[in-house]
Amino acid sequence: MEIYEELVARGLIAQVTDEEEIKKLINEGKATFYIGFDPTADSLHVGHFMALCLMKRLQMAGNKPVVLLGGGTGYIGDPSGRTDLRKMLTPETIEHNCECFKKQMERFIDFGEGGAIAVNNADWLLKLNYIELLREVGACFSVNNMLRAECYKQRMEKGLSFLEFNYMIMQSYDFYHLFKEYGCNMQFGGDDQWSNMLGGTELIRKKLGKDAYAMTITLLLNSEGKKMGKTANGAVWLDANKTTPFEFFQYWRNVGDNDVLKCIRMLTFLPLEQIDEMDQWEGAKLNEAKEILAYELTKMVHGEEEAKKAQTASHALFAGGSDDTDMPTTKLTLDLLKEGKIGIIEVMQACGLVTSKNEARRLITQGGVLVNEEKVDGIDYVITEDMLKEGVKIKKGKKTFHRAIL
Repeated sequence: MEIYEELVARGLIAQVTDEEEIKKLINEGKATFYIGFDPTADSLHVGHFMALCLMKRLQMAGNKPVVLLGGGTGYIGDPSGRTDLRKMLTPETIEHNCECFKKQMERFIDFGEGGAIAVNNADWLLKLNYIELLREVGACFSVNNMLRAECYKQRMEKGLSFLEFNYMIMQSYDFYHLFKEYGCNMQFGGDDQWSNMLGGTELIRKKLGKDAYAMTITLLLNSEGKKMGKTANGAVWLDANKTTPFEFFQYWRNVGDNDVLKCIRMLTFLPLEQIDEMDQWEGAKLNEAKEILAYELTKMVHGEEEAKKAQTASHALFAGGSDDTDMPTTKLTLDLLKEGKIGIIEVMQACGLVTSKNEARRLITQGGVLVNEEKVDGIDYVITEDMLKEGVKIKKGKKTFHRAIL
């Protein structure tokens, strides 16, 4: 099976502009393609993971990735999928986040000689003259068409700032610039980026003529990735300091029965023949599939040694064992205790297991909290200083484990 057909079989392709031409370019290893990453945090998260895996697959097939770091578009903020204005980041924060992204991407993508290249759109967007941009690029965009774009619809009722309205133009200009300067003939992005991507294709054709060559493909990147990348306590990060390898492993180990094969197909590099056989698995075999998913992805992000440690710790916990070496741990300071004691609700908040006291009360009342394998019998339950010196294992629900220690 050639690479384009494999991408389709794995469920990665959602829409394309010219399938036959795109298929030919990718299968022959002649695509120079880009995917953009806006530096909204100092770590990539699971929502970016599908894009990184895609770039790796295409590079292995001989195609050339261009990683576009959004040091310029980060000044504006993508309104796609948002109901409010993104937090404005300082130039120093944007630059720092771009550096963090690049370092993490090196685990997945080969930036060596003749390999992938990383560019930052701050290098050209921040130099643009406003009047020149309006004359050169603004005339190529219809406001009526822009307002119909899916990426703006959610914001129209609550209010779309003029700042965000320009995001489509900036993203389109990126493709135009990459096409001219790097011969980039293809762009990939999430399904909520389709309008922005078409804008780039049209800008190239309008500025450089009908013979100008540019292709667009969208993936089930943002809709699936964003859904996969969120938990009750926030995002699942690729940085081990923000989401430990154990937490990362547990996240994938706990995906729903209906999602596990989809995730294996999209995100792992297991052969499709092996995955097709797993399609028939039911019941307890689905837990085995989740174990495979968790191990493969943890190995890819954190290395084989960390994946094995996370797997061992997971087995120990679910078997009722006492090995909590690799369990997520929060160190509590003595000043949080009063007269040598602290309430279970306060401990759960300090450990990030709940977002509010009301959530903690509800979980305790429903019998969903255990301390050292014993059910917490009421919201007044306290943990002593001596208990914390030894370390306290807290279990929330059936699948979340955490250790608190003084």
